[in-house]
Amino acid sequence: MDIESIKQMIPHRYPFLMIDRVLELEEGKRCVALKNVTGNEDYFVGHFPGNPVMPGVLIVEAMAQACGIAAFALSKDSEEKWLLFAGIEKARFKKTVVPGDQLILDAEYKAHKLNVWVFQVKATVEGTRVAQAEIRIATIPKSS
Repeated sequence: MDIESIKQMIPHRYPFLMIDRVLELEEGKRCVALKNVTGNEDYFVGHFPGNPVMPGVLIVEAMAQACGIAAFALSKDSEEKWLLFAGIEKARFKKTVVPGDQLILDAEYKAHKLNVWVFQVKATVEGTRVAQAEIRIATIPKSS
């Protein structure tokens, strides 16, 4: 799935769209997405000069966007709903992510109750886990 298809599923845009490509989308199961981490991203100017590291909160945001794409594919009438980050638990960071890395985000559906979807998501670089979390995505009507 290319960037234009992704934009139809989640509302994020530059500079906050963190997903460059969806590699796999198994409806009802999982979404595997890709974020190319490039050295020209603004946050590297201050995080950290001489030792650029992708901020953990942006890794979480990328993971949440992958979950949002999965929730969009799972949710009925998703075109009429906003997908919102609703919570995070069990977040762990194992290694740093630096310019030149390809961050692979693997969001696996775990549960659904009312308007909240729960995903177990992991982020890897070259097959090595760099982060993981349990993320909740809520759906609300766009008219709200």
